[in-house]
Amino acid sequence: MSNESLVQTIKEIIALARDDKIDEAYQRYAKLFSSAEFSKYKPEDQRQALRLMVFAKGVPDAPTPKMVEAHRAALGPLSKLVTDQKEPADHELLGICYVACGDEQNASQVFRAGLALERERNPQSDLCGALMKRVSLL
Repeated sequence: MSNESLVQTIKEIIALARDDKIDEAYQRYAKLFSSAEFSKYKPEDQRQALRLMVFAKGVPDAPTPKMVEAHRAALGPLSKLVTDQKEPADHELLGICYVACGDEQNASQVFRAGLALERERNPQSDLCGALMKRVSLL
């Protein structure tokens, strides 16, 4: 799957969401994140696709089963990014996915690990503040 294929898939998912076909959009995210092709994309391309789902606007307050399924599908690629790239922002994404899947214990651990990394890099950053807030909510 080329990068153009990824861009096209994301455009289709966003169009579904705009048409209020939320479950269909999340079903497509789950399929994308579970595919063998997704792991072949550059980390920054993976991260951007994952970020679009995790921080999607206009989603229902109560997660639907398809939303949970998509977040569960994102756990694998995000765990690999966290392990390989050691980026605190990836920790935030992974923690949010754990929360969406109902696993607050793992979410807390991931948020705390990301916070420790970000404090070493820039203790005054917005990400540091966001991670502190996420930890305090669990």
